[in-house]
Amino acid sequence: MKRMIIWIILLGGMIQGAFAQNLEIKGIVRDARNKEILEFANVVLQTMDSSFVAGTTTDMRGHFLLNKIKNGSYILTVSVLGFKTEHISIEGISKDIYLGEILLDDDAVSLEGVTVSASAQTSHADKKVVFPSDRQLKASGNGMDLLQQMMLPRVQVDLLNSEIKMTGNGVVQVRINGVKVEQDEIKALNPADIIRIEYHDNPGLRYGNADVVLDYIVRRPDTGGSFGMDLSQGVNVMWGENSVRGKINHKNSEWGASYRIGPRDFYGMKRDNEEEFHLANGTTLNRVEIGEPSHARLFMHRLNVNYSYQKPDKYMFNATFRYRNNHQPHWDYQGVLMNKANPEDKVNMIDLTGSDNQTPALDLYYQRDLEHNQTLVFNVVGTYNQTKSTRIYQESRQEQLLTDVNNMVDGDKYSIIGEAIYEKKLTNGNRLSGGLRHNQSFSDNTYINGHNYKTHMEQMESSVYAEFKGKVKKLDYSLGVAVNRSSYRQRGEDADYERYAVNPRLTLFYALPGESSLRLKSSIGNVMPSLGELSAIDQVIDSLQIQRGNPGLKSYMSYYTELNYEFRKGLFYVNALGAYEYQPDAIMDEKYQEGDKIIQSWDNQKDWQRVMASANLRVGPIKDILQFSINGGVNHYISNGNRYAHRYTNWWCEANASLTWKKWSLMYQWMTNWNWFKGETMNGGENIQGVQLRYRHKDLMVGVLVINPFTNDYKQETENWNKYASFHRSNHFKESSRMVALTLSYNFSFGRKFSAGQKKVNNADNDSGVMSTGK
Repeated sequence: MKRMIIWIILLGGMIQGAFAQNLEIKGIVRDARNKEILEFANVVLQTMDSSFVAGTTTDMRGHFLLNKIKNGSYILTVSVLGFKTEHISIEGISKDIYLGEILLDDDAVSLEGVTVSASAQTSHADKKVVFPSDRQLKASGNGMDLLQQMMLPRVQVDLLNSEIKMTGNGVVQVRINGVKVEQDEIKALNPADIIRIEYHDNPGLRYGNADVVLDYIVRRPDTGGSFGMDLSQGVNVMWGENSVRGKINHKNSEWGASYRIGPRDFYGMKRDNEEEFHLANGTTLNRVEIGEPSHARLFMHRLNVNYSYQKPDKYMFNATFRYRNNHQPHWDYQGVLMNKANPEDKVNMIDLTGSDNQTPALDLYYQRDLEHNQTLVFNVVGTYNQTKSTRIYQESRQEQLLTDVNNMVDGDKYSIIGEAIYEKKLTNGNRLSGGLRHNQSFSDNTYINGHNYKTHMEQMESSVYAEFKGKVKKLDYSLGVAVNRSSYRQRGEDADYERYAVNPRLTLFYALPGESSLRLKSSIGNVMPSLGELSAIDQVIDSLQIQRGNPGLKSYMSYYTELNYEFRKGLFYVNALGAYEYQPDAIMDEKYQEGDKIIQSWDNQKDWQRVMASANLRVGPIKDILQFSINGGVNHYISNGNRYAHRYTNWWCEANASLTWKKWSLMYQWMTNWNWFKGETMNGGENIQGVQLRYRHKDLMVGVLVINPFTNDYKQETENWNKYASFHRSNHFKESSRMVALTLSYNFSFGRKFSAGQKKVNNADNDSGVMSTGK
């Protein structure tokens, strides 16, 4: 790309006041071929280290104006669809300047569909490119903190569990320079190295089942390396989130490693549960579980080791080894079961669960950039998932054992995912892509619960897809189609199946007057049953209930349509969304009578539907100090089973506020329950608040975090509306109320910077392949 250098030389002395000057940068953008004006060109001003300062678009006459600019040196980037991007270096600015005509040369692949630009964000048909401000970078200790500061619509950062989530039950994928990573590696990023975040809120077919993709574009040292740590430790609770990481760079190679441990040791966990049973013999039992404080212990370990070798604009090889371990020796409940009709009829109950899950995985990736704007990508991921769990459930009266359940599960799952992708950038910003993907898994599980069950299952899914992205005037569009083949086989069962499905996807994106846009997207997907749901075994739950898999389950289709409106003006940003989802033959839970027992299972039911609406308002930053956002919405669920029909409506809201002043930063988060209803079960979301105060000194940040400061009872609720065995359950976690933790973040790096290559594939297997047990 062509690069212009404008040197601003000032003559004479200037009196320095108490405050920096507010300067203006003006100019006009034209087509270099015919000198015609270019309207809606994107103009972005950044510091020399790529921190975002300001941005705008050219008006109907090709003019642009950036104001309230302080003295200093900057890089001005001017870009528009169909033209080469122009970078202008402005050094030592201390007065208003007029840059005159900025001429852009023709380039068919300049911005690939950018149609709306704003102060810190440009919007595409499939993604938003968001530049962090200097205020946001200084208030953040790592990449996850930065995401929380940016307050992107539909994206949440869980302060208690250090997780990135999507509002509702959406699937979030994260990357660094296009390379698929774990969320621990996002937390390991130094905010100063982050150039921008590419927020794919409408990911294409190559991303599989992802609802959103967050791609962190970061600088990569040529030599040297970096080291960092994030430590969070509870003061009044045994809770921690601690991680360390390091990278070494030499020429085209990079070595990296990170490790995270998350200990939990609670003694205030309890469960309250009310169940109503209607048995086949006509007996009705209304049973109340009165919980007592019990023990929960969990240790999470995450290890990532990475090597990459790249030659920019030629090829890239990336190898990553990941190891995940969740060791949960105690997740215990105890209490009293009382017959509501006869309060004197009581029994003692214990429900003790332990589990250990180990998942090593190897991810190999190769990307080749060819001539004429073509790219080839190959990716192979191998995963081994080992699961061991135990459950002891007992009911007793006066030391007499009435019910004794002892379940053990030992599972081994092996899987391999392979993918090949081809991309071609065409003229006028159009793009054509296609790919092949195959996922094959084998699962061997042993279930011991008085009987000894062994299952051997094989599951395969293959797909081929093609997608085209183009533009007609102000309308961006993308059209894609995937053909899927899925198959399943369980040894010893006559329930093998094979199914083909065609999954089209359409997106229309239109730029409205001003800084606003409208987007319509519609897709058809294919949903496969999990291996745990397919297992043909029985698991005893308690004295009245048995959980049973269903090897006769079939995959089903999911139809989704969404309309999204986006508006921005000055400090205000609004994002409104309405959607409808329809799943005929959806796999959902059911219960039925069998003798003196209630059987819990799954089946392909009639249909499941969801109607949702949400709105996001973000304001700021005000005086470069305060920014806040408010989100809210409603979900209406329609669940039609083969023998039931339920309706459920849930209203939810959340709020975030960020205040920065000098070296201090204050963050507040509040979330109410986003509840999910499918089949006959309502799974309640989190009702949580968090306050974090931090102080920065150079590369060190120290602070204090308080979770749920205004409540002494943190709980999550679950309901089941089955006519034979309904329940209303509340899980309480005393330690998650008024929890105080001290935090420390430290980042150190050395070496010069340059742009990194990008990996374009994100494959992983996180399904253990076993049926869960317990209530």
